[in-house]
Amino acid sequence: SQGANWIVKDGGMKDVSAIFGLHVFPSIPAGSIGIRYGALTAAADDLEIVIMGESGHGARPHQAIDAIWIAAQVITTLQQAISRTQNPLHPMVLTIGQISGGRAPNIIADQVRLVGTVRSLHPQTYAGLPDWIEKIVANVCNAYGARYHINYQRGVPSVQNDLALTQLLEAAAKEAWGSDRVSIIPEASMGAEDFSVYLQHAPGSMFRLGVGFQNKLNYPLHHPLFAVDESAIVTGVVTLAYAIYKYWHQDC
Repeated sequence: SQGANWIVKDGGMKDVSAIFGLHVFPSIPAGSIGIRYGALTAAADDLEIVIMGESGHGARPHQAIDAIWIAAQVITTLQQAISRTQNPLHPMVLTIGQISGGRAPNIIADQVRLVGTVRSLHPQTYAGLPDWIEKIVANVCNAYGARYHINYQRGVPSVQNDLALTQLLEAAAKEAWGSDRVSIIPEASMGAEDFSVYLQHAPGSMFRLGVGFQNKLNYPLHHPLFAVDESAIVTGVVTLAYAIYKYWHQDC
C-alpha cells in the first residue's frame, strides 16, 4: 500500500493537527460503527528468503544440498519459534504464501524462493523481527551447508489510535446515533492499513464503518462477492463531520 506515502510525500499532511479515518466492515450492520482503543491493525512487512544449496541426482541426496528440504526446515522452524521465542501477549503472524524451486522430479533443487508476509502489533516485536528471522534462517542453513539471502522490506506500521481522539470520536458517534449503534471493538486485526502512515505525522483515530446488510449474507472483505449497504455512507459522513466539529470546538 503506497497511497498514504504518496500523499505524505506531496505535502498532504503538512500542518495537520489531527486526522480521522474509517474503513468499511461487513460484519457490522449498516448504520452502526465500531470504535477501537489502541492498536486497530497490525504492522505488515514483506519477506523474501532465497535458499541456495547444490543440485544433484534425486537418488543420491548425500551428494547434494537439498534446497527444498532445507526450505521446509526454515518454514517449520520459523513457525515453531514464534511460540517459543516471541512474547505470547504480543501477537505476530508469519505466513509464507509462495514457494518456487526445482527443475525436475528426479533432480535435487539447488535454489528455493520463499515469499511471505510478516504481521505484528507491538512496537518492540516489530522492531526486532528482521534480526529474529535472519538468525533463525542462518542457523538452519548453516546446519545443513546451505547459503541464503533475505530481502526484508518494511511495509506499513500498526494503526495505533490516539486515546484522546478516540474518546472524542466515540462521544461524537454516540451523540449522533445513540449508544446502541456504537460498539467497542475488543480485539485488533492482523490486517494492515496505511492510515498508519498518516499517524506518523499527526495523532488520529480510525473507526470501523458498518456496511453489512440486515437480511442477506455478508461476504468478508476482499471476497469477490463482497458488497456494501450504501445507506452506510450517511453514517460515515456524519460521524466524521461531527467528530471534526467537536475537535475544533472542544476548547471553546
